[in-house]
Amino acid sequence: MKDKRILYVSSEVVPYLPETEISSMSFEAPKMVNKQGGQIRIFMPRYGNINERRHQLHEVIRLSGINLVINDLDMPLIIKVASIPKERIQVYFIDNEEYFKRKATLTDEDGNLFPDNDERAIFFAKGVIETVKKLNWSPDIIHVNGWMASLLPLYLKEFYKNEPLFNESKIITSIYNQSFDGTLDKNMIGKVKFDNIDEEIIKVLDTPNYNNLMKIAIDHSDALIKGSQEIPNELEDYLKASKKPVLDYFSPEEFAEPYTEFYNSQF
Repeated sequence: MKDKRILYVSSEVVPYLPETEISSMSFEAPKMVNKQGGQIRIFMPRYGNINERRHQLHEVIRLSGINLVINDLDMPLIIKVASIPKERIQVYFIDNEEYFKRKATLTDEDGNLFPDNDERAIFFAKGVIETVKKLNWSPDIIHVNGWMASLLPLYLKEFYKNEPLFNESKIITSIYNQSFDGTLDKNMIGKVKFDNIDEEIIKVLDTPNYNNLMKIAIDHSDALIKGSQEIPNELEDYLKASKKPVLDYFSPEEFAEPYTEFYNSQF
């Protein structure tokens, strides 16, 4: 993995959010590549319940300041950065007052999904890509973790398809059993269509539930990883039908070698 560039885009990362399969693997995989001499960048949303003082987040003025258009509205992009203690790993945080100020991640205190989670996912995908463009950092692999990051493969392959920085990048998406009940906003498909993305390839977003978001990610990824021992049967079948390279589940204790081989097979 020496000198290979891997971009990790995740909905959650330890130590900034509690430990889950996604947040743990979004830390362990970059740590492994880092130790092997690879170059990494990690991106996650700057949810309002992340303690900025404790984790020493600070705004990167040179990367902030552009506006992203979400469903015909200009939304300012703020980039913050922090270092994971003892690991010399930098994490970039995608922030916006409207979308990420509230003191929670994905649901309110009653467990209801925030009504703008669909727009937050669009903003996150675009924000990551625009920031990587500003960094002028061309990744060999982009590894996507979690449904809040699930639109990134779609936007890279469609909205940003003429962006030369990502011409050689391979997209790997991990599929987890960490889902949500119900659906996101019913007009999500209209908001994605606003970005001139062909309705035919996103028609499953007529019902924007967890499985359908992950199907969109699978459709636009080059390879897939099972991030949980068991994933929904519907997605298991969809992975098989995709005919794309799929790495089976490996526990945090044994993932290092299989992940390294899988990454190397994509270059």
